[in-house]
Amino acid sequence: MRITVLVHPNAKQPRVEKDLLGGLHVYVGAPPLDGRANEAVINSLANYFRVKKYQIKLIRGHKSKLKIFEIAD
Repeated sequence: MRITVLVHPNAKQPRVEKDLLGGLHVYVGAPPLDGRANEAVINSLANYFRVKKYQIKLIRGHKSKLKIFEIAD
């Protein structure tokens, strides 16, 4: 399954929210330096979808706020 995520780094309260159109917004407390925010997003998505971290792979958007992830079943 592929999902599109809009990432909000340096958030005060980490959370995952759906918008009105069904897109995901992931708020993480990590800064967007050295891939720290990407790792935090993977951790948040793993908790949200109740899967292991190794099942989530960042496909596109390594340096963008709009990212595409693939979640293996």
